[in-house]
Amino acid sequence: MASIVFGRRILHAFPLIRNILDGVFQHGPFNCSIQRRWKKPVDSARTRLEGRTRDHRLDKLMSQLKNLRLALDLHEIISQQRNGYASLQLLSKWRHEVGLNIEIGAFLKKYPHIFDIYVHPIKRNECCKVNSKMAGLIAEEDAVIRENEPAIVKRLKKLLMLSMDGTLNMHALWLIRRELALPDDYRCSVLPNHQSDFSLDSPDTLTLASRDENLAIADVEEWRAKEYAEKWLAESETKYSFPINFPTGFRIEKGFRGKLTNWQRLPYTKPYEKIALHPIRNVDRLEKRIVSILHELLRLTVEKMIPLERLSHFRRPFDMEVNLRELILKHPGIFYISTKGSRQTVLLRESYRKGCLVEPNPVYNVRRKMLGLILSGCRTIDETESAIQFAEEYSQERSNES
Repeated sequence: MASIVFGRRILHAFPLIRNILDGVFQHGPFNCSIQRRWKKPVDSARTRLEGRTRDHRLDKLMSQLKNLRLALDLHEIISQQRNGYASLQLLSKWRHEVGLNIEIGAFLKKYPHIFDIYVHPIKRNECCKVNSKMAGLIAEEDAVIRENEPAIVKRLKKLLMLSMDGTLNMHALWLIRRELALPDDYRCSVLPNHQSDFSLDSPDTLTLASRDENLAIADVEEWRAKEYAEKWLAESETKYSFPINFPTGFRIEKGFRGKLTNWQRLPYTKPYEKIALHPIRNVDRLEKRIVSILHELLRLTVEKMIPLERLSHFRRPFDMEVNLRELILKHPGIFYISTKGSRQTVLLRESYRKGCLVEPNPVYNVRRKMLGLILSGCRTIDETESAIQFAEEYSQERSNES
């Protein structure tokens, strides 16, 4: 009977039955009815980071700053030696700790305007030292930082006022000391001179003695006042707004402008206001407050940038208990995350134009001269001096314009 039903003549006579049986025997009798579903693409902070609109100028800047950071780390190792020089054999042992992925000799020879390589007259081995031009710039940076001690105190007080209880961990401040332009010995050179402003209740905690309400004004408030006065905008459009500057090639989807306008007008608790006095129950307002805190934190830095991983040390003191990377990626007109330079760095978009700081400061100008030595590479000395002179004239013009 089975041979009659499944014979070739019967199957040729009934093509519909043949198609059903082919599907059964092809996919199996137990999975022939399984529906192939369309898989929804994953939407996470990682995928948004990979698919974001890139700012090539800022990415290029971060790649250049990586080489400067490596050169300064090698300088720190060399300066710790007794005679002010180090052998290439010793430096090669620290290559991985510094984060150098090429041979130490190849890296040093790429920057002859920073490092001098010579053969030791007695030991007959290759040694390295930092030349006088780079050493002079490092000393100039240290001098400029120490001369601006009032600015350091102001930055520390504003940071402590951003925290919930007026305290910060000393280790967290140490991690961003370069971003804040703090001297390495600020614990001994700055804090003892301002005991009326700060106190070390414990070796690991810096406490603000008293709040200064004159400093409890965010930098974005000055921009809002300027926009209101110069562009004759309504108060509702500038009272809670932030400067927006999208990267080139940013794709604006349908309905995005309306959502951005509504977000700009959304009221929120200012970063220096105590959240206990004004409890926040709206998620959007809470996120906007965190955006304002991040914005103010970046404005307090010298180069308006900070490594993303080091922001995690300020999540609890600043009451930012959210996924910071995901929140930053939601606001590409305010922040930008660069993955160049072997780490993720958050930059304030409004502070940069064509890869340069819009409002340069003395510390930034000195570091720009150091970067000029990095960019000079294997150029001649005359070309390097002309490049540094051009950088100085450019910085002076920008300062005169501001």
